[in-house]
Amino acid sequence: MNARDPLIHAPGGPHEPHSPVRDDSKLAPTEDLDREPDGVPHGVVGLTALFSVMLAMLVAFMFLSGGWVTRGAALLLAVIAIPMLVAMLRGKAERDRDHVHPSR
Repeated sequence: MNARDPLIHAPGGPHEPHSPVRDDSKLAPTEDLDREPDGVPHGVVGLTALFSVMLAMLVAFMFLSGGWVTRGAALLLAVIAIPMLVAMLRGKAERDRDHVHPSR
């Protein structure tokens, strides 16, 4: 290794990062660190995952463990509960969404 190689640079001293995470004067005019960057409330994402898995387990258990009446009830539950779950979580997402600072 040659000390005069132009691709090898000597360190120029300590580097001080200027991150806008804690310094509000470094923020851009459209930047808001309090918003959720994808625009979807993360609590709604967690509830969607939780209720979807629970509903799927309940319907699968009912379908596999019962007779034709229980299977019919499981299918009816799926037909009614899935659209209700989607509608309720969509409404909660709309209420919890940040309308002041929408995502990009």
